[in-house]
Amino acid sequence: MEKVALDLGPIQIYWYSIFIFIGMLIACIVIYKEAKKKGIEEDFLVNLTFNTIIFGIIGARLYYVLFNLSYYMNNPIEILQVWNGGLAIHGGIIAGLLFVIYYCRKHEVNLWKMLDIIVVGLIIAQAIGRWGNFFNSEAYGPVTTAEKLESHGIPDFIISGMYILGDYRQPTFFYESMWCLFGFLAMLIIRKYKKLKISQLTSFYLIWYGAIRFIIEAMRTDSLMLGPLKIAQFVSVIFIISGIIIFIKSIKKTEQELYNV
Repeated sequence: MEKVALDLGPIQIYWYSIFIFIGMLIACIVIYKEAKKKGIEEDFLVNLTFNTIIFGIIGARLYYVLFNLSYYMNNPIEILQVWNGGLAIHGGIIAGLLFVIYYCRKHEVNLWKMLDIIVVGLIIAQAIGRWGNFFNSEAYGPVTTAEKLESHGIPDFIISGMYILGDYRQPTFFYESMWCLFGFLAMLIIRKYKKLKISQLTSFYLIWYGAIRFIIEAMRTDSLMLGPLKIAQFVSVIFIISGIIIFIKSIKKTEQELYNV
C-alpha cells in the first residue's frame, strides 16, 4: 500500500496520520455532544480533551518504543517518526487514563461519569485509527490465500493490500476495526434505551475491547513481546478482569447513581 497520501515536496502527509487525526476528531465530537447533555462545563471539557490526546499520543509512542527498545537505541531519530506507525493503543489508554484521573480529581468532576462519556468516543476512534495500519502494511495476521479471504467476504481492495512480504495475510486490523465499530454502535444503543448505572459503559468497553484484542493478538505476527508473552494479550486480560469487577461493583450502586440521571 502507498503510505503517503499527499506529497508536497519537503512535507509529506501520511495516511496513517490522517486516519489517526480523523479518529480523534470524531471521538471529540462524540464526547463533546454527550458531555454537553450531561452538564459538563465546556472549558473543563476542552482542556481535558486536548491534554488527554497529547498524553495519549506520548504514552502510545513510549509504550511502543519501550517494547522495541533495542531497535530504537540503535535508531534514536526514528523515535519521533510516528507517521511510520508505532502507536500502541494500550499505552495511549493508560497514559490518557492517568491524566483523566488527575484532572477529574483536581476539578472535582465524577471520574466514572466522565469515563462513561469518553469510552464511547474512544472506541470509534480505535475503529477508524486501525485503517492507518492498513496503509502502513502492519497489524496483520498469518499467511493465507486470496481465495480464503474472498470466501470470508473481505472486500477486494483489502485483499490486495494484504499482499505483504510475498504472501496474502489475514487482515487483523480489519477484524479489530469492525469489532470496535460494532462496539460503538452497541454502546450508543445501550446508552439510549437502557438505564445504566455510572461506570457500566466503562466496564462494557473494557470487556468488549479486551476480549477481541486478546483473540486478535493471538493471530497477529507483529505483536509487541515481553519475552515469550504477547504483551497486548496480558493487558487485555487485565482489561477484562477490571471490566467484570467494575460491573459487579456498579450493580450495588443506588438508584441515585444511575448514569442517565
